[in-house]
Amino acid sequence: MSATAVHSLWTMAGGVTTAAPDEKFKAPVIEYTQLTPVLIVIGVAVLGVLVEAFVPRRARYYTQVFLTVAALVAAFAAVIGLAVDGYGTTKAHIAAMGAVAIDGPALFLQGTILLTSLVAVFTFAERRLDPASHGNRVDSFAAQAASVPGSDSEKAAVKAGFTTTEVFPLILFSVAGMLVFPAANDLLTLFVALEVFSLPLYLLCAVARRKRLMSQEAAVKYFLLGAFSSAFLLFGIALIYGYAGSVSYARIASVVDGSIQQIDPALADTMGNDALLLIGGAMILTGLLFKVGAVPFHMWTPDVYQGAPTPVTGFMAAATKIAAFGALLRLLYVVLPGLNWDLRPIMWGVAILTMLGGAIVAITQTDIKRLLAYSSIAHAGFILAGVIAGTPQGISSVLFYLGTYSFVTVGAFAVVTLVRDAGGEATHLSKWAGLGRRSPLVAAVFAVFLLAFAGIPLTSGFSGKFAVFKAAADGGAGGLVVVGVISSAIAAFFYIRVIVLMFFSEPKADGPTVAVPSPLTMTTIAVGVAVTLVLGVAPQYFLDLASQAGVFVR
Repeated sequence: MSATAVHSLWTMAGGVTTAAPDEKFKAPVIEYTQLTPVLIVIGVAVLGVLVEAFVPRRARYYTQVFLTVAALVAAFAAVIGLAVDGYGTTKAHIAAMGAVAIDGPALFLQGTILLTSLVAVFTFAERRLDPASHGNRVDSFAAQAASVPGSDSEKAAVKAGFTTTEVFPLILFSVAGMLVFPAANDLLTLFVALEVFSLPLYLLCAVARRKRLMSQEAAVKYFLLGAFSSAFLLFGIALIYGYAGSVSYARIASVVDGSIQQIDPALADTMGNDALLLIGGAMILTGLLFKVGAVPFHMWTPDVYQGAPTPVTGFMAAATKIAAFGALLRLLYVVLPGLNWDLRPIMWGVAILTMLGGAIVAITQTDIKRLLAYSSIAHAGFILAGVIAGTPQGISSVLFYLGTYSFVTVGAFAVVTLVRDAGGEATHLSKWAGLGRRSPLVAAVFAVFLLAFAGIPLTSGFSGKFAVFKAAADGGAGGLVVVGVISSAIAAFFYIRVIVLMFFSEPKADGPTVAVPSPLTMTTIAVGVAVTLVLGVAPQYFLDLASQAGVFVR
């Protein structure tokens, strides 16, 4: 039998019909202009990897800092350009063959992520806080990440003045994943974006210059628990695919609300099976709630925040929350609005546990970074109250809260990098006693951030909390608002306790000193204070902006 005959038998037996010769393969249609912010960040990240390979070691730091800042500024300008062109409102649509949504929430969250990352990068680039080593200025990152802590190769790297400038391309790869995550319009894009922004973070957590073993332990914990959450998400995606016959948000939503017309014969047995939908939806939610640090998926947060280099902690605490809440909002409002009543009790339970758990456990903390970690868990609960509201007002309140919270967080962690003793950063609370007398300005700035976390009026924290609680009350979640107010009162206790410790305690003779930073960290802290006060005193413009941006394209 000839080879041609065998081939035709095989194709017929498989039920495959070969395409006619004149039929051409259709190339995918990609709207590159609308994907510009992501493409800029990824392009410069790849360029940063090439810099590591080809640029002399002496020039790498300045090259990488310049490229990173330029990329984030250019990407933010591209987001503004898209918003001005109307892609956040009238021209909102699904781009990249249905993979990415270009709409108000996506552009608002991308802009916030880029600004937060830009402010955070300045703390990465800071090189004046530690004393010079062998005549070389040093930053927060290990001299040579691959060397074993305490080994001869590490000592040689420190002596030679090496620095881990790879952190800059890593932060850009992470930002690129975060830009796609809240804009993802199908479950596979969501999963790929999750991995793209998580893997660089696992590495960044492990490269602290001081307390390297603690830093590496934090990275391993984050990686292992992150792998578990990714597995939950992926298994949930598989179940949802079995339920809807598609990973596209629009298709899943139409199967959930029963408006689907065509049923795939291969999936006829499982399509519309509610057990698959409920279990799959719950597993995807588990993956996303892990990323926002909600109870009971919060176990990684305190250890990772404490062990990671402080600039990385600040970046991660702010930017990861923005991206993850954006993805959670899109999933609940676009894909699963038909499951509102099924998921509501679970979400209520998670929000209540997160608000109370974060606030109560924070009282027992003696380390400033762990205290801020539990504080961030409590804030995740407050934001969940806005998510649960289930109204357009709920979406805009969450967008506004994420914008206010991110700058306060980056600013607070930037202040933590300044308080130092012989062992590096002095993060134990007892070391902060009397700081207000030694360095009144630094203590006053930190007090402003703590008051914003506590939600005191005339700070951005109050505006954000008020917006979220109002949306929750209007959306029928009055019980959550009561729990939120109680949690805020508990949280206010430990924030004010730190302020009292700084201003009304006697400074110890062997207490820490406050390092004088370069203009980079000063800029980060100044921007944090400015945003905190402006959004506290005159928040209306930004609330209006968030409400204009609060409509998802379906």
